[in-house]
Amino acid sequence: MFDKYLYALGRGVRGAKQALDEASRLPDPAAGARDITPQPEADDATPDAPALIAPAATMRPRKALVFGARPLVMGIVNATPDSFSDGGAYLDPAAAIAHGLKLVAEGADILDIGGESTRPGYRPVGAAEEIARVVPVIQGLATACDIPLSIDTMKAEVAKAALDAGASIINDVWGLKRDADMARLAGERSAYVIVMHNREAEDGSIDIAADVLDFLRRSIDIALAAGVAREKIVVDPGIGFGKTPAQNLVLLRDIARLKELGHPILLGVSRKRVIGAATGRARPVDRLAGSLAAGLMGAERGASILRVHDVAEHVDALKVFAAVVAARN
Repeated sequence: MFDKYLYALGRGVRGAKQALDEASRLPDPAAGARDITPQPEADDATPDAPALIAPAATMRPRKALVFGARPLVMGIVNATPDSFSDGGAYLDPAAAIAHGLKLVAEGADILDIGGESTRPGYRPVGAAEEIARVVPVIQGLATACDIPLSIDTMKAEVAKAALDAGASIINDVWGLKRDADMARLAGERSAYVIVMHNREAEDGSIDIAADVLDFLRRSIDIALAAGVAREKIVVDPGIGFGKTPAQNLVLLRDIARLKELGHPILLGVSRKRVIGAATGRARPVDRLAGSLAAGLMGAERGASILRVHDVAEHVDALKVFAAVVAARN
């Protein structure tokens, strides 16, 4: 159903593929890094990136991010070769754009586009390669739909290119603590910011809820100090990031504790290992039922956004959730 649109992209998609091929041949300064995430790269030149960004006049205005009676559904678009669930399926820009538009048709309120996997043991990529992966996708989606677009990155250079291409949300899995320029960029561009809790390594001895709250409070302070509007900050407990299986379950059970931070809560649990551990489903694609259960539990406890792979199913589940809630009153 997207053939005509994808054909219209024409030269833009072919240029994106060429840029991706060129970027993939660049030396990766983060290769071999021992840290579980790459450090900010100082001189990661991206000479081809400006040519990939559509003129502002061709971008459709974004809908406002409005929190209402039900959680918003954030659809995942992984423009990566190695994401844990669908790595490689949408590495081609045309495929990623088509998938994003499919999620919009299914009812997604937001699309989250990422160009670097953050699964355990992932291969870090440089900013140039990440930009080449995500900018053509954001550019195409920004001209074809009007819902808010989010860039899933921990690099300010990538976030800037994404904002230029039409994104309006920065989703940082290190809560503005990996790249000193990220908070400043968000403040200057009046972007929404999702700050996620993360840890270098698991530690089963700590009070994980207290650790999450302390981490996120500091992230919020960083954002506010950089000029990010308080109403544009969203918090994420980081299910699956630097936590034991038991700690992930505790956070899902006690997600309502994050309400004390005073910001909307994003829950990203779709298809994750915690679902597999509870259900015995080894393959991520077989974890839909468990993901729906966790998502609805999160909605009941106060989550404002559910970040999911299976949009249509979550939209339907949340419609039933909203109907039941309305019937109580």
